[in-house]
Amino acid sequence: MSRSWVEVDLGAIAHNVAVLAGAADGADVCAVVKADGYGHGAISVAQAAIAAGATTLAVAQVDEGVELREAGIEAPIWVLSEPEPHEFVATAELGLQPAIYSEHGIEAAAAVGVTAPLTVHLKVDTGMHRVGAAPADVVARARSIVSADGLTLGSVFTHCAVADEPTNPFTDQQLARFDSALGELAEAGIEVPFTHAANSAGTLVVPSARRDIVRVGIAMYGLAPSPDLAEVACEADLRPALSWHSRVSFVKRLAAGNRVSYGQRAAVDRETTVATIPLGYADGFRRGLWRDGSVLIGGKPRPILGVVTMDQFVVDCGDDDVAAGDDVVLIGHQGGSLISADDLAAKLDTINYEIVCGISKRVERRYR
Repeated sequence: MSRSWVEVDLGAIAHNVAVLAGAADGADVCAVVKADGYGHGAISVAQAAIAAGATTLAVAQVDEGVELREAGIEAPIWVLSEPEPHEFVATAELGLQPAIYSEHGIEAAAAVGVTAPLTVHLKVDTGMHRVGAAPADVVARARSIVSADGLTLGSVFTHCAVADEPTNPFTDQQLARFDSALGELAEAGIEVPFTHAANSAGTLVVPSARRDIVRVGIAMYGLAPSPDLAEVACEADLRPALSWHSRVSFVKRLAAGNRVSYGQRAAVDRETTVATIPLGYADGFRRGLWRDGSVLIGGKPRPILGVVTMDQFVVDCGDDDVAAGDDVVLIGHQGGSLISADDLAAKLDTINYEIVCGISKRVERRYR
């Protein structure tokens, strides 16, 4: 029996793809399934997204694309970061379509493209400053691509840094820089088959970012791109696809004055029933949640008592009847109560992305 598992509602994934396609105003949908589908399971999510109408998949690393191809997925797959030179052979052999933006990256791709043609996507750095060609270099990079034997320019794209902050003017500045670069490409006679700029936030609230295709990540999983967009996500009827479950493994009564877990940081101030949950930070349930985190047992929040350890933690159940084998919910609904990924993120001063992506491989994924 699994100590803990997540349930992934593939119907929710399909529903969210349809919602985002509607929000995209006619643009195609690229489903981003990097990081093992944001912790949801890349293969199953990819299959559900394609079945629901997504035309393209996107990953961050070549090996993530390899996993999808080995599962029999034939849809176009973009690799959103430029591969290492030695990775271009596998990229070409499997028909993956990499982002490209550096001179040495174009050279490595061209060397492989002579024998194994590659479609590549030129990324423009309009201000996020992680990766991408500077706007001043875009025409030269594009010329190098279209003049290389075996390389095809698939698209030109950029990434918005603050689209999840609706009042921040920087998104408009980025899109203006992007349009300027596209204008220079047109003046140079370089044909761009299509363009893209919108992430989940851009898809939901930045109409000018919705170009030929939108790249949807966190919103496809039913989660808001930021707290600022929580109401937007709710109004759009995005549905969280993931819930996280376990079972009580051990129960005991403790007298007042006993202290619990490593460091003996938490004291019991009254006689109480405590329940052990058989997972911990090695499973992705973060250690910092011991300060004010909780789980659901019997439809009620049960506060964590003592430090979350690698494989187990303890919760305070008061005088309620709790037994080994009782259902535990770490993320999701139970009875009339809810703990969301956003709730956990708020307690840890982080974002919902990190919560779901951080659920480790030893937690079983179950699909419905």
